[in-house]
Amino acid sequence: MSPTSHTEGNPCPQCLLKHQCVCRWLPSIRVPFHLALLTHENETTRETNTGQWLDKSLSSTSVHIWQRTQPCDKLLAMLQSDNYQAYLLFPDDESIAVTQAVVQAKQSGKTPLFIILDGTWQEAKKMLRKSQWLKALPLIHINPTQDSRYQLRRNQAQGHLCTIEVGCEILIGVGQVEQANQLLSFFDHYMQAFKADKSGHALQTKTSD
Repeated sequence: MSPTSHTEGNPCPQCLLKHQCVCRWLPSIRVPFHLALLTHENETTRETNTGQWLDKSLSSTSVHIWQRTQPCDKLLAMLQSDNYQAYLLFPDDESIAVTQAVVQAKQSGKTPLFIILDGTWQEAKKMLRKSQWLKALPLIHINPTQDSRYQLRRNQAQGHLCTIEVGCEILIGVGQVEQANQLLSFFDHYMQAFKADKSGHALQTKTSD
Protein backbone atom coordinates (compact mmCIF):
# COMPACT_ATOMS: atom_id res chain seq x y z
CA MET A 1 0.00 0.00 0.00
CA SER A 2 1.39 3.38 -0.96
CA PRO A 3 0.57 6.44 1.14
CA THR A 4 -1.86 8.94 -0.29
CA SER A 5 -1.04 12.55 0.57
CA HIS A 6 -3.84 14.86 1.63
CA THR A 7 -4.14 18.57 0.99
CA GLU A 8 -0.99 20.18 2.31
CA GLY A 9 -1.35 21.30 5.91
CA ASN A 10 -4.91 20.05 6.34
CA PRO A 11 -5.91 16.70 7.88
CA CYS A 12 -8.39 14.50 6.05
CA PRO A 13 -11.84 15.21 7.54
CA GLN A 14 -12.61 11.48 7.61
CA CYS A 15 -9.49 9.67 8.85
CA LEU A 16 -8.02 12.84 10.42
CA LEU A 17 -4.51 12.03 9.22
CA LYS A 18 -2.49 15.04 8.09
CA HIS A 19 0.31 13.50 6.06
CA GLN A 20 -1.71 10.84 4.24
CA CYS A 21 -5.27 9.69 3.77
CA VAL A 22 -6.15 6.02 4.29
CA CYS A 23 -9.88 6.26 3.55
CA ARG A 24 -9.64 4.57 0.18
CA TRP A 25 -8.38 1.40 1.86
CA LEU A 26 -11.48 1.08 4.04
CA PRO A 27 -13.79 -1.71 2.79
CA SER A 28 -17.52 -1.17 2.36
CA ILE A 29 -19.29 -4.13 3.95
CA ARG A 30 -22.96 -5.05 3.74
CA VAL A 31 -24.16 -6.79 6.91
CA PRO A 32 -27.34 -8.75 7.84
CA PHE A 33 -27.61 -7.01 11.21
CA HIS A 34 -27.61 -3.51 12.68
CA LEU A 35 -24.68 -2.48 14.83
CA ALA A 36 -25.30 0.22 17.45
CA LEU A 37 -22.25 1.76 19.07
CA LEU A 38 -23.12 3.01 22.53
CA THR A 39 -20.24 5.39 22.99
CA HIS A 40 -18.90 6.76 26.26
CA GLU A 41 -18.55 10.53 26.05
CA ASN A 42 -14.78 10.27 26.64
CA GLU A 43 -14.43 8.35 23.37
CA THR A 44 -15.76 11.24 21.33
CA THR A 45 -12.52 13.19 21.80
CA ARG A 46 -10.04 10.29 21.56
CA GLU A 47 -8.09 10.09 18.31
CA THR A 48 -7.51 6.41 19.07
CA ASN A 49 -11.22 5.52 18.98
CA THR A 50 -11.72 2.56 16.63
CA GLY A 51 -15.52 2.41 16.63
CA GLN A 52 -15.48 5.16 14.02
CA TRP A 53 -14.26 2.67 11.43
CA LEU A 54 -17.15 0.28 12.04
CA ASP A 55 -19.53 3.20 11.55
CA LYS A 56 -17.83 4.13 8.27
CA SER A 57 -17.39 0.59 6.96
CA LEU A 58 -20.52 -1.41 7.83
CA SER A 59 -23.71 -0.77 5.88
CA SER A 60 -26.04 -0.64 8.89
CA THR A 61 -24.58 1.16 11.91
CA SER A 62 -25.46 3.98 14.27
CA VAL A 63 -23.61 5.85 17.02
CA HIS A 64 -25.28 6.84 20.28
CA ILE A 65 -23.73 8.74 23.19
CA TRP A 66 -24.31 6.86 26.43
CA GLN A 67 -26.76 8.33 28.91
CA ARG A 68 -27.02 6.80 32.35
CA THR A 69 -30.80 6.88 32.84
CA GLN A 70 -32.11 6.09 29.38
CA PRO A 71 -31.03 5.45 25.79
CA CYS A 72 -30.99 8.26 23.28
CA ASP A 73 -34.22 8.69 21.35
CA LYS A 74 -32.92 7.05 18.18
CA LEU A 75 -31.68 3.96 19.99
CA LEU A 76 -34.85 3.80 22.09
CA ALA A 77 -36.93 3.77 18.90
CA MET A 78 -34.97 0.77 17.62
CA LEU A 79 -35.27 -1.04 20.94
CA GLN A 80 -39.05 -0.59 20.82
CA SER A 81 -39.37 -1.46 17.13
CA ASP A 82 -40.85 -4.78 16.03
CA ASN A 83 -38.21 -4.86 13.29
CA TYR A 84 -35.28 -5.52 15.63
CA GLN A 85 -34.22 -8.09 18.20
CA ALA A 86 -31.76 -6.29 20.46
CA TYR A 87 -28.74 -7.82 22.20
CA LEU A 88 -26.03 -6.22 24.31
CA LEU A 89 -22.53 -7.54 23.72
CA PHE A 90 -21.08 -8.21 27.16
CA PRO A 91 -19.61 -11.51 28.41
CA ASP A 92 -21.63 -13.12 31.19
CA ASP A 93 -22.56 -16.58 32.44
CA GLU A 94 -26.01 -16.08 30.90
CA SER A 95 -24.85 -14.57 27.60
CA ILE A 96 -25.30 -16.49 24.35
CA ALA A 97 -23.04 -16.66 21.30
CA VAL A 98 -23.54 -14.30 18.38
CA THR A 99 -24.40 -17.25 16.14
CA GLN A 100 -27.20 -18.29 18.49
CA ALA A 101 -28.55 -14.75 18.61
CA VAL A 102 -28.71 -14.65 14.82
CA VAL A 103 -30.75 -17.87 14.79
CA GLN A 104 -33.12 -16.49 17.44
CA ALA A 105 -33.66 -13.26 15.55
CA LYS A 106 -34.23 -15.09 12.27
CA GLN A 107 -36.81 -17.35 13.87
CA SER A 108 -38.69 -14.29 15.13
CA GLY A 109 -38.47 -12.60 11.73
CA LYS A 110 -36.45 -9.69 13.12
CA THR A 111 -33.10 -8.12 12.31
CA PRO A 112 -30.43 -8.63 14.98
CA LEU A 113 -29.53 -5.37 16.72
CA PHE A 114 -26.11 -5.76 18.32
CA ILE A 115 -25.16 -3.07 20.84
CA ILE A 116 -21.44 -2.58 21.57
CA LEU A 117 -20.25 -0.55 24.55
CA ASP A 118 -17.67 1.73 22.93
CA GLY A 119 -15.14 2.77 25.56
CA THR A 120 -12.36 1.36 27.69
CA TRP A 121 -13.09 -1.85 29.55
CA GLN A 122 -13.43 0.13 32.79
CA GLU A 123 -15.86 2.54 31.14
CA ALA A 124 -17.89 -0.29 29.61
CA LYS A 125 -18.34 -1.94 33.02
CA LYS A 126 -19.39 1.41 34.49
CA MET A 127 -21.89 1.98 31.70
CA LEU A 128 -23.54 -1.36 32.36
CA ARG A 129 -23.44 -1.00 36.13
CA LYS A 130 -25.05 2.44 36.14
CA SER A 131 -27.75 1.88 33.51
CA GLN A 132 -30.74 -0.20 34.49
CA TRP A 133 -32.10 -0.03 30.96
CA LEU A 134 -29.00 -1.83 29.68
CA LYS A 135 -29.39 -4.59 32.27
CA ALA A 136 -32.78 -5.44 30.80
CA LEU A 137 -31.26 -6.46 27.45
CA PRO A 138 -30.31 -10.06 26.63
CA LEU A 139 -26.55 -10.53 26.51
CA ILE A 140 -24.35 -12.00 23.81
CA HIS A 141 -20.65 -12.82 23.69
CA ILE A 142 -18.01 -13.41 21.06
CA ASN A 143 -15.44 -16.19 20.87
CA PRO A 144 -12.25 -14.35 19.83
CA THR A 145 -10.36 -16.09 17.06
CA GLN A 146 -7.09 -14.22 17.70
CA ASP A 147 -5.35 -11.94 20.17
CA SER A 148 -5.76 -8.19 19.97
CA ARG A 149 -3.42 -6.39 17.57
CA TYR A 150 -4.33 -2.93 18.89
CA GLN A 151 -1.24 -0.74 19.33
CA LEU A 152 -2.56 2.79 19.87
CA ARG A 153 -3.23 2.75 23.61
CA ARG A 154 -1.12 1.75 26.57
CA ASN A 155 -2.04 -0.70 29.30
CA GLN A 156 -4.28 -2.86 27.13
CA ALA A 157 -5.37 -5.83 29.25
CA GLN A 158 -4.54 -9.21 27.78
CA GLY A 159 -7.58 -10.85 26.22
CA HIS A 160 -9.43 -7.57 25.66
CA LEU A 161 -10.24 -6.44 22.13
CA CYS A 162 -10.73 -2.91 20.87
CA THR A 163 -14.08 -1.91 19.38
CA ILE A 164 -13.22 -2.54 15.73
CA GLU A 165 -11.87 -5.99 16.63
CA VAL A 166 -15.11 -6.78 18.46
CA GLY A 167 -17.00 -5.77 15.34
CA CYS A 168 -14.80 -8.06 13.24
CA GLU A 169 -15.52 -10.95 15.60
CA ILE A 170 -19.23 -10.32 15.11
CA LEU A 171 -18.67 -10.47 11.35
CA ILE A 172 -16.93 -13.81 11.79
CA GLY A 173 -19.78 -14.99 14.01
CA VAL A 174 -22.32 -14.35 11.25
CA GLY A 175 -20.15 -16.05 8.62
CA GLN A 176 -18.53 -12.98 7.01
CA VAL A 177 -14.97 -14.13 7.57
CA GLU A 178 -13.52 -12.62 4.39
CA GLN A 179 -15.06 -9.24 5.16
CA ALA A 180 -13.69 -9.36 8.72
CA ASN A 181 -10.20 -10.04 7.38
CA GLN A 182 -10.50 -7.13 4.93
CA LEU A 183 -11.42 -4.79 7.77
CA LEU A 184 -8.60 -6.07 9.97
CA SER A 185 -6.12 -5.57 7.12
CA PHE A 186 -7.28 -1.97 6.84
CA PHE A 187 -6.90 -1.57 10.60
CA ASP A 188 -3.33 -2.87 10.52
CA HIS A 189 -2.48 -0.34 7.81
CA TYR A 190 -4.28 2.47 9.62
CA MET A 191 -2.38 1.90 12.87
CA GLN A 192 0.95 2.12 11.10
CA ALA A 193 -0.15 5.23 9.18
CA PHE A 194 -1.46 6.78 12.41
CA LYS A 195 1.85 6.31 14.20
CA ALA A 196 3.78 7.72 11.22
CA ASP A 197 1.43 10.68 11.05
CA LYS A 198 1.98 11.47 14.73
CA SER A 199 5.72 11.35 14.05
CA GLY A 200 5.29 14.03 11.39
CA HIS A 201 5.52 12.07 8.15
CA ALA A 202 3.65 9.74 5.83
CA LEU A 203 3.99 6.00 6.20
CA GLN A 204 7.04 4.80 4.33
CA THR A 205 6.49 1.62 2.32
CA LYS A 206 9.21 -0.86 1.55
CA THR A 207 10.29 -1.28 -2.04
CA SER A 208 11.86 -4.37 -3.50
CA ASP A 209 15.51 -4.20 -4.51
